[in-house]
Amino acid sequence: MSMDIHAHAFHPKIAAKTINQLQGHYDIHARGNGLVEDLLARERAAGIARVAVHTAATAPSQVIPANNWALDLARNHPEIEAFGTMHPDFPDMEPELDRLRQAGIRGLKFHADFQGFFLDDPRFYRVLEAAGSDFVLMFHVGDRLPPEKNPTCPLKLARIRREFPGPTIIAAHFGGYLHWDWAIEHLAGSDVYMDTSSALPFMSPEQLQAILSRHPFERLLFGSDYPLADPGEEMELVRRRLRLSDSRLTDLLENAERLFADVSAQ
Repeated sequence: MSMDIHAHAFHPKIAAKTINQLQGHYDIHARGNGLVEDLLARERAAGIARVAVHTAATAPSQVIPANNWALDLARNHPEIEAFGTMHPDFPDMEPELDRLRQAGIRGLKFHADFQGFFLDDPRFYRVLEAAGSDFVLMFHVGDRLPPEKNPTCPLKLARIRREFPGPTIIAAHFGGYLHWDWAIEHLAGSDVYMDTSSALPFMSPEQLQAILSRHPFERLLFGSDYPLADPGEEMELVRRRLRLSDSRLTDLLENAERLFADVSAQ
């Protein structure tokens, strides 16, 4: 079954404000309005059956509301694989993670750049210890600052992989937005998954080819990063830049469902 592994949908009360913030940070015009109805309509138009929706609590006080939103999406939209979140300063971490486990939430999303911590912060390692191997972990990676100054980077994620070999890890944006040279060196060829979201318009052909030549195809996942991009348009971009046949594109679109099937079987 086809799946978009990287999308966002926001509560109607905050959707417009959140999109304005994203557009300002990334200097990009969003293609969608951020509402779940718009997201699902665009996924259907693209022929994509399932979509992972992510949220990241930017403060400890937002953890429970963000996870409530994920639970609401999961209850009301069977085509959505809702990811929960956690913040390293949240005081009651383990009961909240248990709440997600019991509700059938299978993934956690972390965007340390927006959440206000570094991936190699010992506080965050406490989150990873509490989560164990029960969740698929989606990480935003990369930004304009160099790795030593940026909260996220391929080097920090590679260290997490070494320190925590158990959980399934996804590195968004082909391993690191604007950090592809480091993604080639530290993540390509590893057992970390990479998604295709918010990367192809900004990568050089040489960077893309270097990752594709090193990283297993079965560990590449299609991601649109809706509402910043339209799933159908992003799928065509992926087809063109990766030079995929129809059958190979289908394989890419189904890799995420195979990932979750493997996790469920463990």
